[in-house]
Amino acid sequence: MNKKTIRDIDLTGKRVLVRVDFNVPIKDGVVTDDTRIRAAVPTLQYILEQKPRYIALMSHLGRPKGGPDPKYSLRPVAPVLAKLLGVDVAFAEDCVGDVAKKAAEALPQGGVLLLENTRFYPGEEKNDLDLARQMAELGDVYVNDAFGSAHRAHSSTEGVARFLPAVAGFLMEKELEYLANAIESPKRPFVAILGGAKVSDKIGVIEALLGKCDRLLIGGGMANTFFKAKGWATGDSLVEDEALDTARALMAKGGDKLILPDEVVIADAFDNAANTRVIKASDGVPAGWRILDIGPNTVELFRQVLKDAQTVVWNGPMGVFEMENFAKGTYQVAQILAESNATTIIGGGDSAAAVAQAGLADRMSHISTGGGASLELLEGRALPGVVALNDR
Repeated sequence: MNKKTIRDIDLTGKRVLVRVDFNVPIKDGVVTDDTRIRAAVPTLQYILEQKPRYIALMSHLGRPKGGPDPKYSLRPVAPVLAKLLGVDVAFAEDCVGDVAKKAAEALPQGGVLLLENTRFYPGEEKNDLDLARQMAELGDVYVNDAFGSAHRAHSSTEGVARFLPAVAGFLMEKELEYLANAIESPKRPFVAILGGAKVSDKIGVIEALLGKCDRLLIGGGMANTFFKAKGWATGDSLVEDEALDTARALMAKGGDKLILPDEVVIADAFDNAANTRVIKASDGVPAGWRILDIGPNTVELFRQVLKDAQTVVWNGPMGVFEMENFAKGTYQVAQILAESNATTIIGGGDSAAAVAQAGLADRMSHISTGGGASLELLEGRALPGVVALNDR
């Protein structure tokens, strides 16, 4: 990685402004999943060891509509972070202006302050440079550790880096090393697994990976569009008719490299309690039925492809894993990866959730904290929040 990190800069006595990704689920004022908060702890502990004047933390939460909304307040995150860090964490009712400045100035030496949701300002998502300049007034140094937001050019991710020395935190560094290495110099065989609902969301990724990987396994709802493109009946399955030509072009480009499920689980309703059958995909889905998971033969097909893999990147579930009866394919693929000797990289979002639900998260080499950002990196796109950081 050719970007400076917190190891490359003197933080002693400095006001350190850190962009974290605390976009966590909150229900009834309580954080229900602290994974992203935990992910920031190593960076924050290192900064505290350098004896800064203080740490001020910025993050967005959810999608508030153009102004402050108590439902999207970051306040519930402060006690969770305080417990994880073992220090007091103050909270400021604003992320810029006098309220934020006074809260920062009132901090003891080495204190930690969590600022209110950056998206309470509509200018944040427009990369308003005046807003970014106001954010920069709170720091002497800017640290970006929010990989999950690095693909967005916002005031708190890209704009603020124009006004301060800007470096990466440890989480950002780790994400870039794993994902960039997977793309630029993977140990081979390199196998990619793509799932999820839509082909259209991942056309760029499929095209990029076909040029780089040795095998590309397709599962989930997106496989249905490929089946229909082959002329197979898909019944009531989710299909993107507007992407059929794209699917044909991708199959022509991929040849033997692109591998589709040969067997699927179908149901007579989109319901966990629906009647189910296992069929060959090429036999076609009867009217009134839909594909909701990959079948046991497909799991075995994928196992054979994966057994010799040295690098595996997985993004997107193999079926409707939110329903127990259609989670088997996803969980079995997770189990195959857990038992593998390959470097296994899980590309955030639903795949990360599925691996966690399967109880296998600690057996993967790396689980990305950013679904959208990891997809764009795999596609070979530059991430604005990374480009903005100082080069080594």
